[in-house]
Amino acid sequence: MPDRTQRLENLIDIGLALTAERDLDALLERILERARRFTRAEAGTLFVREGDHLRLAVVQNDVLEARVGKREMERRLRAAPLALSEPSAAGHVAQTGEIVNVSDGYAFGVQQTVAFNTSPDETGDSERRSVFVVPLQDPKGHIVGVLELLNARDEGGAIVPFDPEDEKLIRALASLGALAIRNAQLEDLSFKDGLTDLYNERYFALRLDEEVRRSARFGHPLALVCIDLDDFKRINEDKGRVAGDEVLKETARLLVKHSRSFTILARRAGDDFVAILANTPKAGAATYAERIRGVLEHHAFAQGPVTACFGVAALPADAASAEELMLKADRAVNEAKRFGRNRVAAP
Repeated sequence: MPDRTQRLENLIDIGLALTAERDLDALLERILERARRFTRAEAGTLFVREGDHLRLAVVQNDVLEARVGKREMERRLRAAPLALSEPSAAGHVAQTGEIVNVSDGYAFGVQQTVAFNTSPDETGDSERRSVFVVPLQDPKGHIVGVLELLNARDEGGAIVPFDPEDEKLIRALASLGALAIRNAQLEDLSFKDGLTDLYNERYFALRLDEEVRRSARFGHPLALVCIDLDDFKRINEDKGRVAGDEVLKETARLLVKHSRSFTILARRAGDDFVAILANTPKAGAATYAERIRGVLEHHAFAQGPVTACFGVAALPADAASAEELMLKADRAVNEAKRFGRNRVAAP
């Protein structure tokens, strides 16, 4: 176990990194790694709260990584956001702010944890697993995420309870994580489109590049859907700019309503929208585009009928870079418009 001086040095190191590190994922990865080192935890996850869901930002599992490799381990454990309504230790902590430190996760009622994502028999581990879960709470008391540690190990490798004396230290690390997340969220405010409240083109470009890198690292599929409203210029000319703005705002509301909570939606410019679909193959993106096309076609806009053309492209099926992916999706939109309105096209 690190002594007090080592622990203080590690906290200072994380604090300095917080001021210098621009990559939030890298910083959260470091925070989780330090927390696991302090507590000798076999595995851990770090969640970011997004509305009524927890998004898994970082996952680490020494046993599974040794068995299948880091890339395959991360592929297996990356999951859809965890609904707070689902029974889980992480969800409980996110809603109550309480620390959970139990020697037997099953006694607490935890039937499954993301860092294992399998039944006890499948992992080969004992059913009695120690679980330590801490809220990521910012200075104003808002819970912006959750840090979850699993299976503390003693010097002989046996699973033991987490030491209660570590709680203050891990809370300090969690607070640094909360500050990093809150800083990133405040920065996001400069990335919002003022009219529709979707992300703007600047954020879209940064996030697309980030998701392409993540796709290459983890081997996950990634899809992009470009959306261009049909004859939007005519709406502005016939009904006025205010009516056109209302169409854009209503389109944005429909996109949010009929997309998954983790779909990244942005307005690029004018009547052009985009959707980044992580962990989605080309066929799934085409299905999504066709569904949204139908939603717009059948929605009763106050300004009259509104339709759109959709262009779908995906990694690795159509492109190998963010620039190429955007180019392919744009070309697909133009192809859809060339054959008429209200269509979905793909390379």
